Amino acid sequence: MERFQKFILLPFILAASLTGLGFCYSILNGPTNATVLAGSEARFNCTVANGWAILIWLLNTNPVLTVINSHGPIETSDRFTSQSYNNSQSFTSELIIHNTQLNDSGRIECSIQKIDGSSFAFLSVQVNGTLLIKNSTLIVKENTTVEIVCEALGWAPAPEITWMTNDSLIDKSRYVTQQSQGSNSLYNALSVLTLTPMDTEILTCLADIEALPSPQNATIAVIVGNSTLGSTYENEVRKISVKKKTDDRLGSRQRSGSENQGYVPEEPPYTGQIPTVVSLPPMSTKFTVPRPDLHTSSASKGRPQRHTDYPINPKKIRNVTHV
Repeated sequence: MERFQKFILLPFILAASLTGLGFCYSILNGPTNATVLAGSEARFNCTVANGWAILIWLLNTNPVLTVINSHGPIETSDRFTSQSYNNSQSFTSELIIHNTQLNDSGRIECSIQKIDGSSFAFLSVQVNGTLLIKNSTLIVKENTTVEIVCEALGWAPAPEITWMTNDSLIDKSRYVTQQSQGSNSLYNALSVLTLTPMDTEILTCLADIEALPSPQNATIAVIVGNSTLGSTYENEVRKISVKKKTDDRLGSRQRSGSENQGYVPEEPPYTGQIPTVVSLPPMSTKFTVPRPDLHTSSASKGRPQRHTDYPINPKKIRNVTHV
């Protein structure tokens, strides 16, 4: 019974002691709002006067880290750690949230467990998605109206889309942007720019959220067909097309047995008369003298083609060719 009474009285004794210790101290500087990209760190500082006993950090009313004056920080998760800074008059606790997630967004509170002994700020975790224009180059005819589409996928919050041409901002009346939210709480945006280019233009689509140090961008070159850049580009495309067609025709000729016009022989073909091969009588070991009416050519005139006669008779026959 006595033990039970002590257990009941313990919370009241602890509360009274904390109240007595905390009567002369308060929060001097509370945390400030922070906006960070998902996956990065978020840091919050809370400075209290000397004499404090306990300091608790809460995220969306859930305790994530506790600091006790006589013990130090009590960390229950690797994602929530702290650092401490002391001087003669105050104590500063820094809460560090590692690898921030989208659902970490919300209220960050520093509490010293007394009346009016809390201060809070807000954390905004944002997601940097992707931004793209399908083509990097577009060739159009003069006085032709075209639509350029820029697509932003997987952002939080929805990004602000703007357009630039040759480093100058384009009036918002020239483009329309639509936004939608997916089932994963991320936003998509589709921006369509309508223009009638008179000359080559470099168009840039920009997507921006607060956490980005600079907007993400995607670029496309719109080339008017009769401009110098457009003509050069078309000529290059035409050269590639002509070369491909020529290669295809040469390939067809080779497959059909026609002469390859692109082949350069290593040496001129042999044009002399091929000497006649005179066979010796069977089982003869004498050499046969060529007939006077046979025409012979010098080896210096070219390399004659070699002909091999295969005997039908299984007897051994020796063939001699005179050159």
